[in-house]
Amino acid sequence: MSQAAAYPKGIGTLQVFDGGAFSAAPLAVQAWLIFTVSTFLVGLVYYAWRRPVARWAGGGFVSSLLTGHLFFASLGLPMLSGSIAIWYIVCWSPALILLLLRRPFLNQDENLCYRLWSGAMTGVILISFIFDFRDAAIYIDPFSGAG
Repeated sequence: MSQAAAYPKGIGTLQVFDGGAFSAAPLAVQAWLIFTVSTFLVGLVYYAWRRPVARWAGGGFVSSLLTGHLFFASLGLPMLSGSIAIWYIVCWSPALILLLLRRPFLNQDENLCYRLWSGAMTGVILISFIFDFRDAAIYIDPFSGAG
């Protein structure tokens, strides 16, 4: 039995987030998650082949999906919503840094669609991080020995 099996399913920081938890989540949470995934996928499909920022965003998205469970299992930690938040911070930060440094959403020489996507991508990561940093701190607290 995995460590995560001892935790309830849901969208809370110390809960297991899976397909069932997604289905039971409030409609606003579902819509946000669908918008987030869609924004990353647009970057992968339309821009990653010719835009380095989109490659970093897409790479961060794909790596967060493929490696999070392995990383937390290797540490013997349960994969909960809080650990997902930590992994998003790790994997998505390089793209956010590039988006904020290069600001393609403000570059009038760029295609309007790319500017709109890069602005949406920046907003998606920033808004996600508002919740992710809080959830990461809550997740780490019981394991840190400080509390």
